[in-house]
Amino acid sequence: MKLHIDIEKTLGGFSLQLTTDLSGERVGIFGDSGSGKTTLIHLLSGLLRPDRGEILLDGECLFSSKRGVDLSPEQRRIAIVFQQAMLFPHLSARSNLLYGYRRCSDADRAITPESLIELFQLRPLLQRRVRHLSGGEKQRIALARAVLSNPRLLLMDEPLSALDDTLRFQIIPYLKSVSEEFRIPYLFISHSMTEMRLMAEQVIVVKGGQLVEETTPEGLARSRMALSQGGYLNLLRLADPVADRGLVAWRWGRNTLLISPDRLEERALFELSSRDIILFRKHPEAISARNLLECTVKEMFDADGRVGVVLSVNGEQLVAEIVRSAADELGVAAGSTLFAAIKASAFRQLG
Repeated sequence: MKLHIDIEKTLGGFSLQLTTDLSGERVGIFGDSGSGKTTLIHLLSGLLRPDRGEILLDGECLFSSKRGVDLSPEQRRIAIVFQQAMLFPHLSARSNLLYGYRRCSDADRAITPESLIELFQLRPLLQRRVRHLSGGEKQRIALARAVLSNPRLLLMDEPLSALDDTLRFQIIPYLKSVSEEFRIPYLFISHSMTEMRLMAEQVIVVKGGQLVEETTPEGLARSRMALSQGGYLNLLRLADPVADRGLVAWRWGRNTLLISPDRLEERALFELSSRDIILFRKHPEAISARNLLECTVKEMFDADGRVGVVLSVNGEQLVAEIVRSAADELGVAAGSTLFAAIKASAFRQLG
């Protein structure tokens, strides 16, 4: 996907002025509420008309105030998945699913209903009415409906914000499969750092209706480490849980982590704050934390007066956060050896 945007739009007291060139399959749009993310999505899809400017998608002009071009939403073939599923309540799940497909021309029908039904595990849901679907099931139907319209581009406007944590991380694999299985590029809107890191390969940051930064999900997480309530959030994919004296031992690459019990699954994703990692220069004689890892410092980075320490742990990576005085006292430098202590209760299971 190659998307050229150079637009302006004023709505009441809010003004959006944004110019950028985006390319890639999975692009994130990050920003706080009221920053202009949803307005941008409506302008790209044709639901709103810019006051001035130009939008090009893969070389085709979707809008140009100079040339007098303003393609309708149907002509643009851009699908949207909203915060709420927005299904038709009087129709079954199957009828909702096929709504976009039936409105798609035969020439554009590269994706079939059967392929979506299998991939998104929808068969048990098809005969149900909307009121009998859970929040996560509704969102899966809404996503599949959007994909079945066979779009050139998919816009996801905070599609996980209305779901609880368990459902959010159940839905993410389905969202990512859109790009991986069907080669449909997407723009993913969120104000969640974790969602950005799981869903995007590159990120634009919007604030006050303007583009303020173009970066990667990792760069975004590092630059906002000191400002975020949870610091830098390490995302750990763990496997093969085994009960161990009231805790659960999980495999993390060649490492073993002891974690307080939660949902036991063959594989799971965990979150660990950089602020829950305590660093020692020497091996402590005895500590209450159940995890003590010998680490090598790969690199360090600054974030608003705090120091991020990137640690290598038997081929895996962690980021710890300390103040500058602590870094000086520990003699932290690339290549040095440190010991990282982590409480079993510090890990948060996401999915």
